[in-house]
Amino acid sequence: MSLNDDKPRVAITGAGVISSLGQGISLLAKSLLNGENKFIRSARFPNLPFSVIAAELKGFIFEEALKQYPALPDNLLMSAYKAGRRAPLVVQTSLIAALEAWQQAKLAERNIESTRIGLVIAGQNTTQAYQHNLQAAFQQEPSYLSPTYALHFMDTDQVGTLSEVFGIHGEGLTVGGASASGNVAIIQGQRLIQHGHIDVCLVVGVLADLSPMELQGFYNIGALGGRRFHEEACDRDHEGFIWGQASGSLLLESTEKAQKAGVPLLGEIRGSAMLLDGNRLTHSNLQGEMRVMQQALKNAHISSNDIDYMNAHGSSSVLGDEVEITAIRSVFGEATGQLWLNATKGLLGHCLWSAGIVEAIATLLQLQGGFVHANRNLENPIDDEIRFVPQHSETANIQTAMSNSFGFGGINTSIIFTRGDR
Repeated sequence: MSLNDDKPRVAITGAGVISSLGQGISLLAKSLLNGENKFIRSARFPNLPFSVIAAELKGFIFEEALKQYPALPDNLLMSAYKAGRRAPLVVQTSLIAALEAWQQAKLAERNIESTRIGLVIAGQNTTQAYQHNLQAAFQQEPSYLSPTYALHFMDTDQVGTLSEVFGIHGEGLTVGGASASGNVAIIQGQRLIQHGHIDVCLVVGVLADLSPMELQGFYNIGALGGRRFHEEACDRDHEGFIWGQASGSLLLESTEKAQKAGVPLLGEIRGSAMLLDGNRLTHSNLQGEMRVMQQALKNAHISSNDIDYMNAHGSSSVLGDEVEITAIRSVFGEATGQLWLNATKGLLGHCLWSAGIVEAIATLLQLQGGFVHANRNLENPIDDEIRFVPQHSETANIQTAMSNSFGFGGINTSIIFTRGDR
């Protein structure tokens, strides 16, 4: 049990990621430390009336990606290969991210009852590009549509495939929270463990593989960046998010049981909160963002003075960044000046459904590594008193961090992480 609550503590024992920066958390940690990104002008959408600047997943070959996990049992890798070789890209990348987390947590070596392992998938409407790419052939000859399409177009294909590959027989579900989906999934996994339904939860954020229609829609409402600037940061010249592609995975466990098993902890979830604005539209809500950060602090039984670092939602939208900064200043008060603040979207782009999970991994890597990553392209900060990380990483002994994710439809989430050695 925690020191301040009767709910079981929840730890992170495994993580996996594949993104525009490459495959694996070791490579991600190095890229974060070096402040790297790989934003490009995409060549995939020649018919759109604007240029798409994106952090795309490039050169991914599923069979090659599987070879990076030789320590896993052959039967597990063969199961992943059979399930994923003809699956949509978004299922393949989920499998790769999950395999890395599974390997790090040494779950293949531990005798955990399959009914005590759960699965939460972050994302909704996850097969847009898959469906769009089949349209031309379908219109020419509908009867040639593969029977597997009936399974693959549904988000539950992720639940079915991953539960089969990893032998998961506990609770499983998909959760949608727009840009907050990743954090929503982490919070649901935390709750499943705390309420005793499972002991271990695999949480996976689905790669956002958008079609031209979604990109045009984001552009039309002014959410998509890249018009003038080809990067994003909490800068006065912000103009919208840069679309990023990544899949991230976390293994959550009961801290007590993980410690008894001798499994190293990447970190712990100290507290979390998820609250609604009561708003179907896209604009940010100051009170909603303040309330969710305050509730996360309350649930963690700590004060704002205890937070060393903030991984902001920081989507580079004109209104959104300013509202978030105002909310942070309101919640943290005099402690604002001692708070390191950056936004991983400046390096990986906005990964949409998986953003919260990928940014949670980035937060844990910074807690472990004793640094805060750069805010690339931050030349004209929107607040002169906020302790933004500059355009290069800084050494920082951070113990406790908050990660925010806010989604269209008034979905606000905050999660507080602590280092695994506490």
